Amino acid sequence: MAERRYRLAVDIGGTFVDAIAYDEQSGETTVRKSPTTPAAPADGVITATRAVGAPLDEASVYTHGTTLGLNAILERKGSVTGIITNAGFRDIFEIARGDLPRGSMYDFQYQRPPLLVRRRHTVGVPGRIDHRGEVVEELDRDAVIEAGRRLSERGVESAAVCFLHSYANSEHEETAKRILTEAFPNLSVSASVDLVREYHEYERTSTAVADAYIRPILGRYLIDLEDRLRSRGFDGSFLIMRSAGGAMTSEIARMSPLLTVFSGPAGGIAGTIDLGNATGRSSLISFDVGGTSLDSCVIVDGAPTEVYEAEIESLPIRIPVFDIRTIGAGGGSIAWIDKGLLRVGPRSAGAVPGPICYGRGNTEPTVTDASLCLGYLAADEFLGGEMSLDEEAAVQGVAEKLARPLGMSTERAAASVFDVLLARTVGAIREITVERGLDPREFSLVAFGGAGPMLAPLLAREMELPEVVVPPAPAVFSAWGMLMSDLEYDLGQTVLTMLDDAALARMESVFAHLETEADKVLAAQSVPPENRVLLRRLDLRYNGQEHTLSIDLEAADEHSAAAKFHQKHQERYGHSLKEEVQILTVRIRAIGRLDKPSGRLDGRLAVEADGAASRVGERHAFDFAARERRLFPIYRRRLLQPEVEIEGPAIIREPTAVTVIHGDQRAVPDHMGNLWVR
Repeated sequence: MAERRYRLAVDIGGTFVDAIAYDEQSGETTVRKSPTTPAAPADGVITATRAVGAPLDEASVYTHGTTLGLNAILERKGSVTGIITNAGFRDIFEIARGDLPRGSMYDFQYQRPPLLVRRRHTVGVPGRIDHRGEVVEELDRDAVIEAGRRLSERGVESAAVCFLHSYANSEHEETAKRILTEAFPNLSVSASVDLVREYHEYERTSTAVADAYIRPILGRYLIDLEDRLRSRGFDGSFLIMRSAGGAMTSEIARMSPLLTVFSGPAGGIAGTIDLGNATGRSSLISFDVGGTSLDSCVIVDGAPTEVYEAEIESLPIRIPVFDIRTIGAGGGSIAWIDKGLLRVGPRSAGAVPGPICYGRGNTEPTVTDASLCLGYLAADEFLGGEMSLDEEAAVQGVAEKLARPLGMSTERAAASVFDVLLARTVGAIREITVERGLDPREFSLVAFGGAGPMLAPLLAREMELPEVVVPPAPAVFSAWGMLMSDLEYDLGQTVLTMLDDAALARMESVFAHLETEADKVLAAQSVPPENRVLLRRLDLRYNGQEHTLSIDLEAADEHSAAAKFHQKHQERYGHSLKEEVQILTVRIRAIGRLDKPSGRLDGRLAVEADGAASRVGERHAFDFAARERRLFPIYRRRLLQPEVEIEGPAIIREPTAVTVIHGDQRAVPDHMGNLWVR
């Protein structure tokens, strides 16, 4: 067997596939980007994997982050899905909460997104369990078989099984899943209790539906990709990133595909935490700007904010996720005129056809085209010179589609694209900082993704952030974060009882049951016992409240748990109450410790051996500090001297990203290769 010296990670986005290979012997990293192939996603992943040049038979770990499931839901391109639920409750999914999304509550022209399941594909079967977990009516097994037959005949590929109060007693759901799997081998089945054992029947149904909707697609993709990697000699661990950080084996991912929907951004947050530990920063804001979207998350005291419910186009899903704010604003976001107003995104040119400057037939200007007009990008330097850009076409597109309709110069129109994009970005960052009682001026902004280093200094100017840190190879930083992840898995159980000593004693049996299940999941992923860690948490709220706060339970003491909750409520909402505290959900997080790369990303990027000068040219570009075009020195990042200050304006380029420093800013590289903009 070949010596396993490499760790590989590949992150597929809407525009590019990012790949990184870490050599454990030399500590060196190799990074590559290749275009995403929407028609056949695995092709782009294999191309990027080949590009890093690491022999697959010498790789011990291959970690993958994918947006395939998320895109299938957003674009309504998932499997034909059905629902099997209690008789008389066919309309739970369609009625939903009967309200409008918060952002559309005053929109009289609001149109609800198409449902993932047609009503004719929802079937009710006799059987009932009450809220105490007691069987009121036995499950009609023959009706379950008949429901499966009807759905199969109507072309349904995947079924979501969700019965009332299954969080209190999962017997009926587990029985129905077993019957359907045995009777209809070609029907994929998702049971809500396998994903979330919490109350709220609509949210549980929605979660099961989303899982069923993407299960066949993601399953086929992962099997195909793994087979192609194995056929090329890879025999190491094939891991998939989770939406709440950490990784899981591909087998677990195929059983719970919904856990992967936000796996790409999660890698960047894991990398941000690692960077904070290395640089002594515990208050950070991750700022990941790719070709299609902008993702941001707040990290307080070294830990990212987490939630146990997310939304995808008003579709609630009950899975643990990082509290990420995502807006459709990336390098490929299209700038357009709406009733005389300039807008940027959420539509994106994507990988195909891409921005105008790619020369692939697009005629709508994007952020990347505006960057060319402003002088931040050079036509012959994109992706390290591997891809040539059509600057003339980009300028013409901005002039015809934006400048002329708005009655302004091409340069001003391009600068306005950045102004609008910046305004949307500030709003997203304020949501997760100012609106939660956090002062963004106390945080360091970690900029990565292909467009992050170009936009982050502007955001820092606007929000008075003290510093921006750009890690080495920022375009593949999310992939690096994947290499720094452990295996993780979450389990929860609704209990709904008041917090007191007697309740915590009763919770011990619930914790023990969840810990047994969690330990089995880690064992199934070949984690040795000494590397398994189980963490206990409680979701608490004041009696009468709807929403909860999650508290780590280090000691089973009612007073310390309540004190932690009061303190966290005070920090989050600015006040605490003297009301009784209620336990809503018991949670277990299982962690399987994995070996991590011993070196830093790209090592120490000091001056190269020949002592070449870091300044490699100059060109005129738009300086937002002066609101005019000025001469920008151009620096090659790999040649920068550690601790030597660079005064703005300046452009610092590297093969896969460009950092733009404006006239009122300066940049200082450190000995680990990070670039600090202040």
